Amino acid sequence: WYNEDGDIMITSVSNEKIKHLLNLQKRKFRDEFNEFIVEGPHLVEEAIKQGIVKTIYSNLSSYESFDNVEMVNDIVMNKISEVMEPPGVIAICSKPVASHIGERLLMLDHIQDPGNFGTLLRSALAFGFETVIYENSVDPYNAKVIRSTQGALFQLKLIESDLLQFIDENPEYIYYGTSLKDAFSLTTVPRKDAKIAIILGNEGAGVRQEILNKTSLNIFIDIDTVESLNVAVAGSIIMYHLRRLQP
Repeated sequence: WYNEDGDIMITSVSNEKIKHLLNLQKRKFRDEFNEFIVEGPHLVEEAIKQGIVKTIYSNLSSYESFDNVEMVNDIVMNKISEVMEPPGVIAICSKPVASHIGERLLMLDHIQDPGNFGTLLRSALAFGFETVIYENSVDPYNAKVIRSTQGALFQLKLIESDLLQFIDENPEYIYYGTSLKDAFSLTTVPRKDAKIAIILGNEGAGVRQEILNKTSLNIFIDIDTVESLNVAVAGSIIMYHLRRLQP
């Protein structure tokens, strides 16, 4: 089938390219192909800036002149979109490869909520924690996580790794665990000229005890009235505060 300008248009959801895109909505296929999906003009534009876009799918004429674009009809777009009101453009992207590890790390242990994960990624970029290491957490390339980061994900180094092993193999960092027991107030943490890592844990269970046993210092946030803070809020406060303590 052709559009009004005579260009080939994909009109069937049985098309092999469309099948591949739909498969990438599942984590196992994202891991297998080292690819992920972004949806909407803003996220696609941010992905293009980072040079990670492989193919764009759109039913909007404004994208016809883009490189590596596949035009689709409305039926196909409605099928491949993961939101109620399709924005008209979706891109398949290559997962960036982390070339090196920064001096400020955010380490995430069993973070399960996509909104929390996404918020933490945005805060990590905002406060200079550009390397994020995670274990047994929600996939950072999950559509909900990507939407909540608003493009911050593309500028971070994301590494899936065994946290205990990472700590053992990288002793040059000061590791700050987060815990309500046997911990020091965030306000008492001394100023240090050193590489730092902040470890945040599962929304319900917190950081695993075997990880807390390996940290340099375990900390908590002084709060009034409420019993605890959401992990994304707490993590953002800690990243902001510890960044300010570095010379």
